[in-house]
Amino acid sequence: MTELGRRDHIRSFVLRQGRLSPAQGRNLETGMPLWGLPYRPAFLDLDAVFGRAAPKVLEIGFGMGETTAAIAAARPDTDYLAIEVHAPGVGSLLKRIGEGGLTNIRIVRHDAMEVVRDMIPAESLVGIHIFFPDPWPKKRHHKRRLVQPEFVALLASRLAPGGYLHCATDWEEYAGRMLAVLAAEPLLENTAEGYAPRPDYRPLTKFEQRGLNLGHGVWDVVFRRRAGTGATGR
Repeated sequence: MTELGRRDHIRSFVLRQGRLSPAQGRNLETGMPLWGLPYRPAFLDLDAVFGRAAPKVLEIGFGMGETTAAIAAARPDTDYLAIEVHAPGVGSLLKRIGEGGLTNIRIVRHDAMEVVRDMIPAESLVGIHIFFPDPWPKKRHHKRRLVQPEFVALLASRLAPGGYLHCATDWEEYAGRMLAVLAAEPLLENTAEGYAPRPDYRPLTKFEQRGLNLGHGVWDVVFRRRAGTGATGR
């Protein structure tokens, strides 16, 4: 199996040969042994991974890590398992972890579908963040979108009852699809009438603020695992 896993499903990403800065490269070399987790097809003991019992949140596709680091710094009593496949972004977040002295982030550089399926125990998470995933705007590429019914069902099974799944996008058509897919999952219920106001814990990035200043929209979709729903065995 390769570092990023076997191809038994349609990937939501394409690995591009992005430029890795010297600092990002150094942080990958020194930071991953400290804060990184290798992909293994075995469920994690998340309390053991972080060295404490605390609420656990999964961050999928953290980009350059700005938002993940800001959320983790603001909520030191919560642990964040962050997934990203692109080396520059992983190096960037590792740099932020070191500079901020953050101890509540762990990183897996691997395909999110396989990490959730093979490493995250059922009902172990209080939250899942999917912020600004690739919208794959061309219709023929929609099958590559991360937010699909099968994946949402898997994510819902990893949430504890009352846990939340929060998606955000600046692509309106994708926002509508996210809303429809999450609404169709029996384990989930909407926390709002349609789209949700941006929760305080999700900070505005510079890129997002620039878009808002230009009149571009951003849509948040926040659903909750229904209370009293047991594990599905998925």
